[in-house]
Amino acid sequence: MSVFDRRLTPARPDLAAAHLRGAVEAARYVEGRLMHVVAEMTDLRPVPSLESGIDTQALYGEEVMLYDTEEGWGWVQLKRDSYVGYLSTQALAEGPAAATHRLTVNRTFIYPGPNMKLPVIGALPLNAELNIVSSEGDFLRLAEGGFIFAAHAAPRQDYEKDFVAVAERLINVPYLWGGKSALGLDCSGLVQTALTAAGQAAPRDTDLQEKHLGMDLAFDEKLTGLQRGDVVFWKGHVGIMRDAHEFLHANAHHMQVASEPLAEAVARIKSRTGATITSIERLVV
Repeated sequence: MSVFDRRLTPARPDLAAAHLRGAVEAARYVEGRLMHVVAEMTDLRPVPSLESGIDTQALYGEEVMLYDTEEGWGWVQLKRDSYVGYLSTQALAEGPAAATHRLTVNRTFIYPGPNMKLPVIGALPLNAELNIVSSEGDFLRLAEGGFIFAAHAAPRQDYEKDFVAVAERLINVPYLWGGKSALGLDCSGLVQTALTAAGQAAPRDTDLQEKHLGMDLAFDEKLTGLQRGDVVFWKGHVGIMRDAHEFLHANAHHMQVASEPLAEAVARIKSRTGATITSIERLVV
């Protein structure tokens, strides 16, 4: 049996997805049930415990394959980026999301009717997948209930032209390990969120992004020749170039998404951790 990455493979010693029969060893194999997230967002954890750290988050409308449930926890694989983990079953509903639109702003409110003066009943994050069933004036009605401001959504395949501009809208968002919304982001969450809004698939974690995103650029200590959209990696860290010199990243020094000269970030990271840039990737768009 082959060694597998637990983040991307729905396999445990006691249970694995049916399609992995013969590839991984497990006591039994099951077919998954297609579900979708109906909470604003929900934390995905490596183990079924609220005391565990957060690996990532699943956003409203994301589809997941559910393989097991126990005591309020669902063991799932996210369809968007294939991440595997545990989340609350209360955040899920049966079947596909049937999304028609996606949220294009950092955050918007849900109202019980098409009127901004009504008391808010919820909120949605950037990249939420929306099933819109009708429009009323300046508002759209969600299949799951409630209304959102129409200008804050776009047809599902109507993507942003510049993923860096999406990331720039998230400047000053607090740093949150595992976060991927305007309430909190980590470094790889910022990159994935911005690319998702631009219609570009991206893995969740830094090591996977470094392996799968873009083409390697040759670079020297002067870091010349960089351009907007280049993605810079250290072991365990990543950020995005705004231009040839300015660097945008969610980081634990500022504890938020910050923009600063790349040279300053490089020097600080090296002085504190000894780490140096491992690669710079140029995306093919």
